[in-house]
Amino acid sequence: MIQDAEEKMIWSSLPIPGVIVDPGDKITEINSAAEGFLNASSKTIIGEPVWDRIMIDAPLEEAFERARSSNSPLFVNDVDVGTGSRAPLHCNLQIAPLQGRPGYMIFLISPRELAGRMTQSHSVKSAAKSAIGMAEMLAHEIKNPLAGITGAAQLLSMNLSAEDMELTDLIVAESRRIVKLLEQVEQFGNLSEPHRVPVNVHDVLDRARRSALLGFGAHMKIVEDYDPSLPLAMGDPDQLLQVVLNLIKNASEAADKKGGNIRLHTFYEHSFRLRRADGTGQSLPLQIEIIDDGPGLPEDIKGDIFDPFVSGRENGTGLGLALVSKIISDHDGWISVESVPGRTVFKISLPMAPDPTRRNKKESS
Repeated sequence: MIQDAEEKMIWSSLPIPGVIVDPGDKITEINSAAEGFLNASSKTIIGEPVWDRIMIDAPLEEAFERARSSNSPLFVNDVDVGTGSRAPLHCNLQIAPLQGRPGYMIFLISPRELAGRMTQSHSVKSAAKSAIGMAEMLAHEIKNPLAGITGAAQLLSMNLSAEDMELTDLIVAESRRIVKLLEQVEQFGNLSEPHRVPVNVHDVLDRARRSALLGFGAHMKIVEDYDPSLPLAMGDPDQLLQVVLNLIKNASEAADKKGGNIRLHTFYEHSFRLRRADGTGQSLPLQIEIIDDGPGLPEDIKGDIFDPFVSGRENGTGLGLALVSKIISDHDGWISVESVPGRTVFKISLPMAPDPTRRNKKESS
């Protein structure tokens, strides 16, 4: 279909998924971004019916045929587009006849999620910095008087009856509970910068899986679904382990007491780049998904789940996912969530470690 070298270069450079279909509505060409969006190679996609591969939550076929017969473009905004391999994304569609090829149509798919990807890293860091300042101040100011209250209650209990001691024991127990919460707040504020080295994410995931099955996730079935050819990531192994453990723990706690399923999925998405507000970009091809079949996130907090002090659990601090967000942001990565009842997917995108063989070749040349 696209044979000219310059046309091929432009087609493969498009930052959004592009698909060309023939008069029989079969796919004849997809670009690199579409391979990532559809999570499949062009060899497996070409020749497939377009409506089998691109599932749009709107009655589009008639409007599509009208656009083809009238040789006019079609614009569709704010629709859910699925691919069969992942949850649907909210997208805008641009469809137009391919000039010089009667009956052929070109699809351009613009996931609205991408806009959030571009700004989320910056907003997460800003929110985290504000929360850290307040958290550190509150933790310091509250822990000191709590220590005095606990000590006073313990002294009083030495000369009290058994009935009255229940009250002082309550004071001590509640004071210690508050101190424990404050220590979580301090952990959020005192997290050091990541010490990034080349790391095999499968090693991290395996450590997290084994640790979870021996403790909080003993009632869960945790399945590995790895891409064995995944290159090394650039990250701090201990901090990434903390992230994965937190996500598995959340899924385990949200599941039914009888248990549930968690799938650890990795794959390579070469087309994904995160563009920052200053115009610089970062390639984040390494993808980790933690998928569970629990009840899903509450609708009222789904959009703010990574903000500090937002929690969907009773007595939750709302710092766990904020800490996860901060760690991934400090890694120059990106994290997102898609959640419906029965399927919640936390997706982490990380940079790839530099290839030492490539650097050695440059130095020797």
